[in-house]
Amino acid sequence: MPTDVALTSLVMPLAEFPAIAREAETRGYRTAWVGEASGTEAIVLSTLIATHTAKIQIANGVIPVQTRTPIVYGQAAATLAHLAPGRFALGLGLSSEIIVGQWHGLPFAPSIQQMREAVQIIRMTAAGERVNFEGKFYRLKNFRLAMPAPSPPPRIYLAALGPRMCELAGEVADGVLLNWIPPSAVPGSVRHVEAGAKRAGRSLSDVDVSVYVRTCVTDEREPVREVLARDITGYAIVSAYARFFVECGFGASARWGRPSSAASSSPASRAQA
Repeated sequence: MPTDVALTSLVMPLAEFPAIAREAETRGYRTAWVGEASGTEAIVLSTLIATHTAKIQIANGVIPVQTRTPIVYGQAAATLAHLAPGRFALGLGLSSEIIVGQWHGLPFAPSIQQMREAVQIIRMTAAGERVNFEGKFYRLKNFRLAMPAPSPPPRIYLAALGPRMCELAGEVADGVLLNWIPPSAVPGSVRHVEAGAKRAGRSLSDVDVSVYVRTCVTDEREPVREVLARDITGYAIVSAYARFFVECGFGASARWGRPSSAASSSPASRAQA
């Protein structure tokens, strides 16, 4: 089973980022994941990693689909696919009202259809096709990438919690990223990914299933539990995650927005978004 690493600028000086990315590559990690919320910008960090490494894959884990247009995402993905051939994957999620609506001032509707349309447009853009599109969320005319399409094309991962997004990932994406998921819930999510893949004439082996697992090497458990509890709480106040935590058996913690000892007992027992 390949092991990836999440590189976050929140815990390291940005000037050290290239050296840390090279160290991750030297140690044999498959992929360096970089996300985006209120800190550094993920495409810039992806470019930094791409231009300072030679083999490690780079993926976004993840970027809100709503905060840039699909054309911009297509251009960014195509550019990175040229800079790091075969190594870059664009990772997208539906995000939350807090990030999209409050922070960015954009309309927020957690719609599977918006993600489906965005993925289709991004693939068309990165492939160098002329983009004419009439959808529910996007209406575009006559865009065409003014540079050669990269080969191979950039991959796309979707962050998924519920069954419908897992199935969409299986249907239209190259990979799915699971987050804060207990081991007992993984088989069910994978079955939905497989159902989506079959609907598109593909198999589960065509879709990479990745999971964020939070770990810490320490002799002092309590400070780590406190940090993890704050991290979980930041997700539990988001309705989609709260519902997911309830479905996974952590209803009391989700309702109060405060993880119980069961929910925060082991960083390695919970998976990423």
